[in-house]
Amino acid sequence: MIVIKTKQEIEKMQVAADLLVEVHKALRKEIKPGVTTMELDKFVEEFITSRGGWPEQKGYEGFPYSICASVNDEICHGFPRKKPLKEGDIVTIDMVVNVDGYLADSAWSYAVGEISAEAKELMDVTKECLYRGIEQAKVGNRLGDIGHAIQEYAESKGYSVVRNFVGHGIGKDMHEDPQVCHYGKPGRGVRIQEGMVFTIEPMINVGTWKISMDDNEWTARTADGSLSCQYEHTLAITADGPIILTEQGEGA
Repeated sequence: MIVIKTKQEIEKMQVAADLLVEVHKALRKEIKPGVTTMELDKFVEEFITSRGGWPEQKGYEGFPYSICASVNDEICHGFPRKKPLKEGDIVTIDMVVNVDGYLADSAWSYAVGEISAEAKELMDVTKECLYRGIEQAKVGNRLGDIGHAIQEYAESKGYSVVRNFVGHGIGKDMHEDPQVCHYGKPGRGVRIQEGMVFTIEPMINVGTWKISMDDNEWTARTADGSLSCQYEHTLAITADGPIILTEQGEGA
């Protein structure tokens, strides 16, 4: 069942989103060669809790960390670890913030020092995929319009779209209906309505879209070891178009 949010509920979600944006902006200075993703996990948890929020992922279905930290060929749900990041890596930090029972979710990819032209292009294309999907998130369109816009652009640039993971509704629960695929055909799927709040979070690979799973049963990697990248926003649907609750503004 899709939960339609009131204006007041969206305003409460915006408070959580504002804190999440603060965290991502703070991470820009923390992510550099030599830092470990375990250190980033500690930084994020302390940042969020010191400002009255809670890292909602921690403990979710047994997930032990405050962030997902996915490096290079890791698609999503990467476990923070003590191995230092190195020059040329790309890392996606995904997190959910809870403030007074209302949630916001956003993943962002970061370059570690100087990165290759291949990695830079992947990051640029993935971010463009996110915003092309958001452009289709308006009243009267269907969820398939979002997926089609993402898939069409990614594949036109020679990349593949991961099929195994989707965007989702969000509110008081981390995962609500509807599911938002990042591929598909236009004019198909649930019709978008005012008051929906959901994430769009395309995961784009240099090689195959197929995945392999680590032994921890959380972390997904590209099946061929190629680079992967992800960007994610939480957005609210209004009569005047989507509001990106987790927008970072200039410099993002």
